[in-house]
Amino acid sequence: MQQSVQKVEKGWKGRGALSNPSNRFESLKLEWEEEYQTGQGVRKTLFYEDPTSEILSYNKSPDLGFELSLNPYRGCEHGCIYCYARPTHEYLGFSAGVDFESRILVKTKAPFLLEKVFRSPRWKSKLILVSGVTDCYQPCESHFKLTRQCLEIFLKYRQPLALITKNRLVCRDMDLLKELARHNLVNVSLSVTTLDPALASVLEPRASKPQSRLEAIRALSSEGIPVGVMFAPVIPGLNDFEMPSILKAASEAGASFAGYSLLRLPWSVADLFVEWLSAHFPGKKEKILNRIRDFREGKLSDSRFGTRMTGSGKAAAEFNQWFGCFLRKYGYGEKKKPGINSPLNQQLELFE
Repeated sequence: MQQSVQKVEKGWKGRGALSNPSNRFESLKLEWEEEYQTGQGVRKTLFYEDPTSEILSYNKSPDLGFELSLNPYRGCEHGCIYCYARPTHEYLGFSAGVDFESRILVKTKAPFLLEKVFRSPRWKSKLILVSGVTDCYQPCESHFKLTRQCLEIFLKYRQPLALITKNRLVCRDMDLLKELARHNLVNVSLSVTTLDPALASVLEPRASKPQSRLEAIRALSSEGIPVGVMFAPVIPGLNDFEMPSILKAASEAGASFAGYSLLRLPWSVADLFVEWLSAHFPGKKEKILNRIRDFREGKLSDSRFGTRMTGSGKAAAEFNQWFGCFLRKYGYGEKKKPGINSPLNQQLELFE
């Protein structure tokens, strides 16, 4: 079912954020020229070399299911308005708004740094999640090819990885993924937020279209690569009702496991998302915000471990049960799970 998306005359063409709010760490405020405020401007993407000397990020979050992640890029061209990673751009002196999707830092030394880690005598093999903050297959990957080069390093040293993306570009690296799968070292997840192309075009404007993501699942599955679907994020009142149809479509395409995560609105993301709702869904704005609060016990956001990914309270518990029912209905528990110890494996086990 397609939703009626309000046409807006604000923001930038092809961008998710409608504004570029001040960085919360900066005392100076930037005021944009009128051409950008009326939607007539085109925001060009600029790329900067990231001089980082470390490529793996460590976390101690008990609800993530992995300790290490690798992100070749900072910022993300996909422009998903809901992205919880937007505030990370403020640590770099940028805005969480349109800067996040148009000012991209490129870790050009990522393959070299990854090999350096694997060659260290102190390295002990662990699952590494590729992506997790920004998408490793965002459009600029077609030029920089850093993700592909990193996959070559993973294969060379026989290191396990889980990979999540919302871009069909992942199929470009089918040859490497097939070889990694042959050694039981990889699983891939396609994030599918909606099957409605009109909603996707404003919700995540530069990501692959929903049908293209399903085609990617089908292509990967047909080559024997363990592939699943992430219904992420669940936005109560906007896309939650699509969960059964997304699980069904992904299962028919060959997905063998599935998971979900609830919308998170940390820091400036909340204001950006509310602004987006006001522009694109003015009639449904309050309903959506109230439904989000139902999943967060009256709040728009909750950063507590254990509840931030799935919510809390009656509405969240009911959705979790509903999700489990449709996992069983569409046979996810009967399919062969990925061989590596992935966080998505752990989510699937909750419903068995």
